[in-house]
Amino acid sequence: MKKYFVLKLNPSRPDFAQTMTQDEKEIMQQHINYWKKYMQEGIMLILGPVLDPKGVYGLGIVAVDSEDQVNELLSNDPASKINNYEYYPMLASVRGNND
Repeated sequence: MKKYFVLKLNPSRPDFAQTMTQDEKEIMQQHINYWKKYMQEGIMLILGPVLDPKGVYGLGIVAVDSEDQVNELLSNDPASKINNYEYYPMLASVRGNND
């Protein structure tokens, strides 16, 4: 049975999205490419930036076999080098059709 987790990618500074250096932009592009495989495999269900007026952050929802798998996915994400993750288990999930 799959377990679901919410992932929150916290930027290293409040204005990160607006002031990324070229190196940071490259890492964030690697971050997007990293998750594409997991989206195709159905592990990453949704991924994207949240335009919070207090500061943009990343949000994702994953379906995994264990919390260890979450930790492994996050530790291998290139964005973990410059930002940090929080994650929380979901008690239940309901998936709809994307027709």
